[in-house]
Amino acid sequence: MITVFGSINLDQVGTVPRLPRPGETVAGGTFSTASGGKGANQALAARRAGATVRQVGAVGDDAFAGEALILLREAGVDLDGVRVIENCATGIAMIFVDAQGENVIAVLPGANGQVTEDEAETAVSGMKAGDVLLLQQEVPHQATLHALRLAREKGVISILNTAPFLDTTVEAAALADIVVANETEFDLLAGSDEATRDSALAERSADTGRTFIVTLGAAGAVAAKDGQLIKAPAPKITPLDTVGAGDTFCGYLGAGLEAGETLEAAMRLAIAAASLACLKQGAQPAIPSRSDVEAVLA
Repeated sequence: MITVFGSINLDQVGTVPRLPRPGETVAGGTFSTASGGKGANQALAARRAGATVRQVGAVGDDAFAGEALILLREAGVDLDGVRVIENCATGIAMIFVDAQGENVIAVLPGANGQVTEDEAETAVSGMKAGDVLLLQQEVPHQATLHALRLAREKGVISILNTAPFLDTTVEAAALADIVVANETEFDLLAGSDEATRDSALAERSADTGRTFIVTLGAAGAVAAKDGQLIKAPAPKITPLDTVGAGDTFCGYLGAGLEAGETLEAAMRLAIAAASLACLKQGAQPAIPSRSDVEAVLA
């Protein structure tokens, strides 16, 4: 079983020819809304990968809550651990995507900011050694730390996605079994740069005994386990929208590991899924099915 402890949002997405500079107004094109939030995105990705998935988090009592949960509900994700908070707004992500598929995002946490250690205990309760707990950093830090500590006590495999990177990320990363970061996040975590990243990755894994994975966009991903590097290339694509690609990677990675795949095999599965997610707009609507991912791998 995979439990995802994290955020649930409604994404509001606008397309623009280019991303505006500070103080600048750029006329846009289309506008849409879609279910989102890093936690919910990863839950849906793991579910579409074929895993049994449980989501724990919070939404408000507003009109956006139902829309934020609709794709999770349709996919069969267990939502019993999602708390509805009265007189509170559901989390919102405001996203601009340019003509090259790059994006800027502002997140208004709403109910996600009210998640507590009680929800962390709900997330880990019922899990057993070998189960997978997926976490991100869009709910309060203390709740994330509590979930990580409980997971370690029970022998649950914890996977922490370091997005969005915070001042407290180093503390959380020290408690996770597997840390997933993009290039910028890992360099902030390790004090590395492009030239020293691989050596820093291997050294950090060897020193801590934990696994680190760095996603590299079009270059795929590289991991360090027991101090040894594992590289997974990405298929060549022309991205339409990169929103949610990292979450798709994490969800598929968790599903692959929970099913007993090797780290390299799970990474290849996750990279293929994340690449396909870049070919459609939005976060959750773009997450591919397992059959589509396997077709790419074949």
